[in-house]
Amino acid sequence: MHIAVVGLSHRTAPVEIRERLSIAEHHHDEAVAHLMRVAAGLDSLVLGEGQILSQVKKMVRLGQEHQSIGPILNRLLNQAVSTGKRVRTETNLGTGAVSISSAAVELAQLKVGQARGVDDLVPLDQEQIAVVGAGRMARLLLQHLQAKGAPGVVLLNRTVERAELMAADCPGLPVQCRPLSDLDHCLSTCSLVFTSTAAEDPIIDAARLGKLNRRSSLMLIDIGVPRNIAADVAALMGVESFDVDDLQEVVTRNQEARREIAAEAEVLLQDEGRQFLDWWDGLEAVPVVNRLRTQLEDIREQELHKALSRMGPDLSARERKVVEALSKGIINKILHTPMTNLRAPQPRQQRQLAMQVLQDLFDLNDPQT
Repeated sequence: MHIAVVGLSHRTAPVEIRERLSIAEHHHDEAVAHLMRVAAGLDSLVLGEGQILSQVKKMVRLGQEHQSIGPILNRLLNQAVSTGKRVRTETNLGTGAVSISSAAVELAQLKVGQARGVDDLVPLDQEQIAVVGAGRMARLLLQHLQAKGAPGVVLLNRTVERAELMAADCPGLPVQCRPLSDLDHCLSTCSLVFTSTAAEDPIIDAARLGKLNRRSSLMLIDIGVPRNIAADVAALMGVESFDVDDLQEVVTRNQEARREIAAEAEVLLQDEGRQFLDWWDGLEAVPVVNRLRTQLEDIREQELHKALSRMGPDLSARERKVVEALSKGIINKILHTPMTNLRAPQPRQQRQLAMQVLQDLFDLNDPQT
């Protein structure tokens, strides 16, 4: 007997499996709530992930360009986008590093700020920065450094060609690619060094740093597993060293903060979802209101024609326009209250009762039913 287990949760199953075997299906209220949560980043593996909102906005734009979105879906999608923006504006859901690479850059910003007498995150625009390694984590480091204002980065790797390929993915960030043999030079001249290599043993230790002629303080942030930087460097004067354990504390703290903020965001989502559903439910009254408007418009035109005929040919064009505008204004005034009340948020049964009364009073029953 052969038994296979397929995981369909986006938290446990690879995307290749999920997209082939599972399509989430939601209806009415649940569908609206799901879209709002997705746009706000509450349904992401990383709470508050901003890239999701950008993807939703792109999807809306493409749908509009190809005229594949109807008026109701267009309203829903645009409200989902505005909801995502509202969540990010009115809460701090998108702030705080929640990955090791982003936490490393955030920690550097904090420590650099403290060195400048500022107890907050600061741009890294005055730092001489080096990144050692050219793997996935190093790639993410470059992206976060670029976002945080790094003026440039020295990228060291055993294979310079691999480093150059990675640097090409960050065209907005000046990157100097050098062989790992230049590490001592970078440790002597840089103020901030990140390490992320697959080396089995530390590549930086106290003995190595002790031989260098450093003229400034040095901050070392190690996101390699196992450690790329030996623990003994912390005993050196002018050297600060942080590793994955230090960064994990930052990540855990920010994740917990985001979970608390997510509860606040849920309240906003409920409000936005209710607004859309109220608008959607109100569309039920549109056919009845349109039939009433058509009926009143027919009456208006008939009575206007009679009145203008009685007034004779001496009536000027301007006077005719005034009389016609008067008749249209009366119709609009009559329709305003029932249209507003029928489309206002209310229990569906109550709206349907009001619609039925209106249809009976004005004989508005749809001839097709």
